[in-house]
Amino acid sequence: MRFRARAAIRRAAIKGVALLLPAMMTAACGEGLFRQYEYEEDVYLSLDGSATVYVNTSIQALNALRGTSFDPSPGALFDRPGFARFFGSPAAHVVWVRSSRRSGRRFVHVRLEVDDVNRLGATAPFAWSTYRFGREGELFVYRQAVGRSSGGAADAGWNGRELVAFRLHLPSKIVYHNTLPDNLRRGNILVWEQPLADRLRGVPVALDARMETQSILNRTLALFGATLVAVAVTFGLVILWVTRRTEPSSP
Repeated sequence: MRFRARAAIRRAAIKGVALLLPAMMTAACGEGLFRQYEYEEDVYLSLDGSATVYVNTSIQALNALRGTSFDPSPGALFDRPGFARFFGSPAAHVVWVRSSRRSGRRFVHVRLEVDDVNRLGATAPFAWSTYRFGREGELFVYRQAVGRSSGGAADAGWNGRELVAFRLHLPSKIVYHNTLPDNLRRGNILVWEQPLADRLRGVPVALDARMETQSILNRTLALFGATLVAVAVTFGLVILWVTRRTEPSSP
């Protein structure tokens, strides 16, 4: 129950930036100063195994990587119901589907709520991965093995600099991970990147992360509570000291 309560708070916090995410991803993924991501998966994991998952991808990359056949034409009608059907399943509930444009291509942005991340690999959009998450001894361990793509071909005017990214947003302190040291961001975000060309060929990606069993949120709340108690005690002592100093002396 404690994990689920903290997960609810975490999901509420995620919702606060959800409306800005597609625009942020589009701006951050452009060419030039920023890296050119063509396909991205972001998993916001909770200690109870539930997760919020974002997928941001060009339609061409989705067709090539996952074997779909959505119309990638910039002028085509955006098939929101079709994307919702593709990504939705009993294991992954679609919250919203949105679109954007970049470099003359249409991108799709999907947010999903997942009750058990271990079941995610049984769904069509994520079937190229196996997921393992649970407690092992004194740690929680997350492992994801990304295997073969659909191997489709797409003429999207790619220049060879396109990247695929898998990001893991963890709820507690990380004690081990197998990505590059520079790919640990803001303390609890891990990033694994791969050239799109390698992902099309099915070059495997292994994600391995281990974390403490106490969530960062819980630790922060405990620290905040302890600080309030310390302030209250200090304030009480100050009042007591002032009161004694101002009491009239006995004749």
